[in-house]
Amino acid sequence: MTQAQGLDPVTRSVMASGLAGLAAEMGSVLVRSSYSANIKERRDCSAALFDTSGRMIAQAAHIPVHLGALPEAVAAVMARDPEPGDVFTVNDPYSGGSHLPDITMVSPLAPWGDILGYGVTRAHHNDVGGMQPGSMPSTSQEIYQEGLIIPPVRVMRAGQPVGDVIQLILANVRTPAVRRGDLRAQLAANRLAEERLARLIEQRGMELVLAAFDDLVAYTERQTREAISRLPDGIYRAEGLMEGDGTVTDDIIIRVAVTIAGDEVEIDFTGTAGAVRGNINCPLAVTRSASLFAMHVLLARDMPITNSGTYAPVKVVAPEGSLVNARRPSAVVAANVETSQRIADTVLMAVSGLGDVPAQGQGTMNVLVLGGADWSYIETIGGGQGAHRNGPGASGVHVGMTNTLNTPIEALELEYPLRVRRYELAYGSGGAGQHRGGDGIVRAVEVLEAASLSLLTERRRHAPQGLAGGEPGSLGRSLLDDEPLDAKVSREMAPGEVVTVCTPGGGGWGSAPEEAGPGGG
Repeated sequence: MTQAQGLDPVTRSVMASGLAGLAAEMGSVLVRSSYSANIKERRDCSAALFDTSGRMIAQAAHIPVHLGALPEAVAAVMARDPEPGDVFTVNDPYSGGSHLPDITMVSPLAPWGDILGYGVTRAHHNDVGGMQPGSMPSTSQEIYQEGLIIPPVRVMRAGQPVGDVIQLILANVRTPAVRRGDLRAQLAANRLAEERLARLIEQRGMELVLAAFDDLVAYTERQTREAISRLPDGIYRAEGLMEGDGTVTDDIIIRVAVTIAGDEVEIDFTGTAGAVRGNINCPLAVTRSASLFAMHVLLARDMPITNSGTYAPVKVVAPEGSLVNARRPSAVVAANVETSQRIADTVLMAVSGLGDVPAQGQGTMNVLVLGGADWSYIETIGGGQGAHRNGPGASGVHVGMTNTLNTPIEALELEYPLRVRRYELAYGSGGAGQHRGGDGIVRAVEVLEAASLSLLTERRRHAPQGLAGGEPGSLGRSLLDDEPLDAKVSREMAPGEVVTVCTPGGGGWGSAPEEAGPGGG
């Protein structure tokens, strides 16, 4: 068929698989060639392919909070007039980034001279400087305390490294050798994108590949609009609470109104608290990413492909200067991991009556950061997934805006001066119901030398809620030896001390059946 008519279903499926495979292979190269355990073991990274209009065409099945925010980073780079052979890097949350440890690389793909698209990788780097090892302090009050800020800047120009920029980055981190290795892994993944796009064009032809870019976005938008149009029109509201901001422990409110009108959705955060002194403030890109993730959960059955077309019918309204649309120099490092989870939870709560939405999962990433002068370890710890009308929630998994793995005990103890004392499921922590919520995790880590500790967590006061009569999951808790810790805290640890993180269980679904009495059956 002609480009105007669109591709036939078979060709569309073949091209969608080929382009998704390109993004997945980028991710594989990044994981396999990286240095840090956070990328090579936990796979805290993402990869995607964009076209010359800045539309996401294909993505790997990586990290939701990364992927939904990538379009802003690509737009920021495109505004710098990239040329063939350039590679840009950016981590500035106010110029398309999410939080400073997430470094994004954007490469124009120009195998024959003209730019045909962009290869994009985002990876969480264990340290980018700032006031505390690991660059995720619980007490930062402005972004300058959180690490080196990188605006969209070239690290490659006309195919050659821009050595001064790379040296500037490495001079501001505590682990320069590891950072250099991870940056090179991102460069390798981006380079592969150009090679694979060239091969696909050689196999299928330039006209078909470029037509597929347009067709896949248009097809996905049609599918998304059709799915939305089957939902009842109306305004659906919900509220969520953040448990302090790292400087105070007071609850901080997130309000959302989801308006469904025909084949479009508006997600409005008017009424949400203003930006706070601590570091849970969200850049707009993160708020949009979490909102789009929630809609994807609601519409998942009707959305076999995810690209910019998925997001076209969804409008996000976030008052400027609020918690969910912060302005420079607000601190933001915890928003990517914790506020994003609460935004997704709150939007899903608002629309929970409209489709097959599960009960609330643990709703936190349980960020544990330990580090010293020349090392840093970061872990997001899984917990319980919410139960569903079709079955129980999964136990000991990452939930919501994260999709990482754990750091295996062997890798952790080999690379860091740490020893894992306990690692098991928190049995019975999932909420009761017709289907039980998944159980959380208990992970206890001993430091073998003096270390800085930072914890960024939630669901220590407000439990994950069940649905349809299901009970809430258990609260999470953290301990330093036997001392209970706040949800967000920074401490110095002495050798031999143990930090224990007990993560929340997921909410149950449906009322639990009553046990039969004597003679019952």
